[in-house]
Amino acid sequence: MKNLLLFIALLFCAPVFAQQLPTRWDELSAVDWPAALAKSNKTCVLPIGILEKHGPHAPLGNDLIHVREIAARVVKNEYAVVFPDYFYGQINEARQQPGTFALPADLIFKMLEATCDEIGRNGFTKIVIINGHGGNPEFLHFFMQNLLNKRHNYAVYLYEPSNDPEYNKQMAALHKSDPSYDMHAGERETSTIMALRPDLIHVERAGEQSGEDQKRLKLTNLYTPIWWYAGFPNHYAGVGGKASLELGRVIVDHEIASFTKALKDVKADTQTLKLQNEFYDKVDNLGKN
Repeated sequence: MKNLLLFIALLFCAPVFAQQLPTRWDELSAVDWPAALAKSNKTCVLPIGILEKHGPHAPLGNDLIHVREIAARVVKNEYAVVFPDYFYGQINEARQQPGTFALPADLIFKMLEATCDEIGRNGFTKIVIINGHGGNPEFLHFFMQNLLNKRHNYAVYLYEPSNDPEYNKQMAALHKSDPSYDMHAGERETSTIMALRPDLIHVERAGEQSGEDQKRLKLTNLYTPIWWYAGFPNHYAGVGGKASLELGRVIVDHEIASFTKALKDVKADTQTLKLQNEFYDKVDNLGKN
């Protein structure tokens, strides 16, 4: 009778335990692993940020904190496993500022592929990268294309939200500063972290340095890697002091809704890996017939 009651109690508690399954990789136990793989449909979210100055008022890990917090909120309702903090991206343009963590290009490339390989080795077949750093897209696009260099038993998806006219209208109505140079630690980024982690933002310091374009280079149809430093030597572009909680909440709500949809699509996707394997098979058999 005692065993029967214990069985019934465990039966009723099982859904509760399932709901409490941690979402962060580092908070799961080895015993949790099969359940996490099943519940996530073998999907792992990889938030990528950076460590760099964000004006005089925002945290060095601003970009990482941003995507980490968005991912944490999304997976509460759409379960996936979130990889621990990853800040190994491209940030050479901020090496003159204290707190910047910049690694060689070949190393960050190898580290990201090795990380994806290890995520795949642990049973995940779908890896979703959500990037928070404006200096990473070129690196990430090249990385994504280069994944076809050899067979992988997983698919990688780079989340890139599409243009949303209705959201743009909401943003324009609330935006107080010039959006043309609201690029780094300005009103938008500061508002976002204000909504996610208000304890890390010091708006009162935002006016201590200039975030205006210094326009120290006058080149037409030419690109140079020093362009950012030439324009924004303080590693600050925008007016962080114009940030508002209202704008931050609009941004955060939109990002959560958008990433939730993308994550659902990834979890339901059966074609990407199939087509990837078809591609690898044709590469392997090229010239054999």
